[in-house]
Amino acid sequence: MNIQTQFAIAALASAIAVSVSASSHREAPSVTQTPTIDSTDFYAFNSYEEGREDYVTLIANYIPLQDAYGGPNYFAMHPRAHYVIHIDNDGDALEDISFVFDFDASLGANGEGVALPIGPEGNQRTVKVPLKNVGPVSRDTQANANFFENYSVSLVQGEMRSGMRTPLSANGTTTFAKPLDFIGTKTFGSEQGYEQYAQQFVYTTILPNCALPAKVFVGQRKDPFVVNLGKTFDLVNYVPVEGDSAPGTGDGNGFPGGITQASSNDDLADKNVTSIALEVPKSCIVGSGNGVIGTWTTARLPQATILNPNATFDKPAVSGGAMTQVSRLGNPLVNELVIGIGDKDKFSSSHPSQDGQFADYVTHPSLPELLNILFLDAVNATLGTSLPTLAPTNFPRTDLVTAFLTGFSGVNQLAQVTPSEMLRLNTAIAAVPADAQSPFGVAGDDLAGFPNGRRPGDDVVDIALRVVMGALCHPIPVNGEATNLGLCEEADANVGNVPFTDGAPLDARMMTSAFPYLATPLPGSN
Repeated sequence: MNIQTQFAIAALASAIAVSVSASSHREAPSVTQTPTIDSTDFYAFNSYEEGREDYVTLIANYIPLQDAYGGPNYFAMHPRAHYVIHIDNDGDALEDISFVFDFDASLGANGEGVALPIGPEGNQRTVKVPLKNVGPVSRDTQANANFFENYSVSLVQGEMRSGMRTPLSANGTTTFAKPLDFIGTKTFGSEQGYEQYAQQFVYTTILPNCALPAKVFVGQRKDPFVVNLGKTFDLVNYVPVEGDSAPGTGDGNGFPGGITQASSNDDLADKNVTSIALEVPKSCIVGSGNGVIGTWTTARLPQATILNPNATFDKPAVSGGAMTQVSRLGNPLVNELVIGIGDKDKFSSSHPSQDGQFADYVTHPSLPELLNILFLDAVNATLGTSLPTLAPTNFPRTDLVTAFLTGFSGVNQLAQVTPSEMLRLNTAIAAVPADAQSPFGVAGDDLAGFPNGRRPGDDVVDIALRVVMGALCHPIPVNGEATNLGLCEEADANVGNVPFTDGAPLDARMMTSAFPYLATPLPGSN
């Protein structure tokens, strides 16, 4: 490929990058109005903590773009919502197992809120404080906390609404607690002090008819996702093709003028999220299928809400009616890059079994063709070429159908194939230790990574950019050998082998290697 063609491809890549915001951070119009039920990222992977080879970890992150200093209220979960992690283990696109999380909140001082005596004797008033804590909080004492979040976890076997529901318990109670957000180091002493405090909220629980115990944690974590947002929306103020011979080498021998990997390119570097994390025994979730599971997360709200004109802490509104799905996330970036804006809220409220209604978005995606319409003439005029198209030409896009709707045969395809959007994980593929993982997953010759599930260190932005523009039409490494998957031909994707990137580096070493895997949240004050 000559230099002129490479620069033309860079222009095309710039247009692609405009459409990338983040992995489901504020991905649909409706959920932006209720950020507490907005799922940001969803992960499903074979646990790679030493000694946990028989487990699968599922992490659903909610409440996007949390500024660590966002007091005094910080980031509580929605008290009228149900947050759910679903598992399909036979391939019929219907949930076989669901974990339902239901939250509530209370104040200190026996629910009344901490109050202080204010004023001189004879004119003194007892006044409630405006803060969530009135002094230091630690692993050893929470006496100074003025706000508490608790939740219950129910396991539903079968269909979500009618299946058998079993409350889970830990330490003899069905009430689980969530730690305060990381208010700052004066409150918690240090980052280590906060982590010691938060680790108390990792619970061990027993699933019905399951010999091995599971783990549960809900709490604030450092946002593990990385993306170059600001420069992208500034008319793409970078060339989004790798500028080094390999990411991170710093040799400048890649694409001339291309962006190189730098932590300064990550605009989520100063953001936290709230994580719902489960670690469950593989043997208790795979059912009678082939060991592959399909999984996704949803959030649900009561169908009707009436605001209380005399709102109180306990009752700001009255809700009723059926719990209604308002948020959904399986594979990353589907609602951002694939689903049309007019159907984003419909997708958020739909069930995987209904995904046939969105098939055209996958088989005939609009983004590559839109870019072709916008840039083909300009590219041909600049290069003096007569390229017929810049977009992939294999229709229907079987490569995208495989990636998003069916999974790859022999890797992450369930026993029964029902085209539907969910994150598919082969529980029989051994986990790879953090320091040996490829951030490009399967495309990086690492079958334990995306799209075989998704680990926190998988760079799904770069992967998604390449796949949409036809990367699967070109050979990818499989057991060290370049292999064409047979989904399409190289000639079908003129730019399918270009190393698109937003320059924001990501790998598993940026997190921890033990449950709940995500790093300690950033403190509001340090």
